[in-house]
Amino acid sequence: MPNNFEITTAGAQDIAVLGEWAHEEGWNPGLADGGVFFATDPGAFLIGRLDGAPVSSVSVVRYGDDYGFLGFYLTRPELRGRGYGMRTWRAGMARLSGRTIGLDGVPAQQDNYRRSGFRTCWSNARYEGTVPPGLAPPPGTVLADARTLPFDRLAAYDRRFFPAGRDTFLASWITAPRHVALAALDDGGVQGLAVLRPCRDASRIGPLYAASPQVAAALVSAVAAGAPGAPRAAVAIDVPDVNAAAVRLAGELGLSPSFDTARMYAGPEPVIDRSGLYGVTSLELG
Repeated sequence: MPNNFEITTAGAQDIAVLGEWAHEEGWNPGLADGGVFFATDPGAFLIGRLDGAPVSSVSVVRYGDDYGFLGFYLTRPELRGRGYGMRTWRAGMARLSGRTIGLDGVPAQQDNYRRSGFRTCWSNARYEGTVPPGLAPPPGTVLADARTLPFDRLAAYDRRFFPAGRDTFLASWITAPRHVALAALDDGGVQGLAVLRPCRDASRIGPLYAASPQVAAALVSAVAAGAPGAPRAAVAIDVPDVNAAAVRLAGELGLSPSFDTARMYAGPEPVIDRSGLYGVTSLELG
């Protein structure tokens, strides 16, 4: 390994570079991802530099005291197989030492992740297409701008579906430029949450939480109406196969699978409400 390779913490400009790399991989990153991701854990983004130029990356975001999420594991295509990515990976894993670590791995990397101690817990399929407008929620349920809810209520609801508190991320996610965030409410409280973020291609919806398929369908239909180019705009949802109702709903909405990943964990598998998880928030930060 040459001596002119070093691993550094990424700066704000580097985060924009990671977005370009993710786009080249076909991951369809969000247009406002960089600012939200960086604010969540500024020290989490590591860049491997060769002669000062960025050539590899990994994000290792800390949530709470015992959970972390790994993403953006990339090496420039022309430099793969030379060890730069593995050195960056090891630096990232060291930052999350002692924590349960989650990631969403593309098929080509899943065997490598297993050799590093990760286990597959479910698969995500990205479903894309246009959705019918005006789908109604169940009687007694209303949709409201999530930003108008008391934040502690929204954060507590999010915590049911995510392994740790992530208030900084959530606050930035629902208020990011051009994001559309809607909550489903009834007299019993929060019954669903959906956030749409504009992307390079299809706008992505995540998280998508819901008490029932009808709530989920109404949320998807409503946030899709706020996508650039609506009503014909395409949307994409990363649907976990551990929720059979979510998979069925994606088909009923006319969406088609286009991209696969696997949710994998190293360490004890977190306990979350899988039955209400209709779409994961982000393949990069969990």
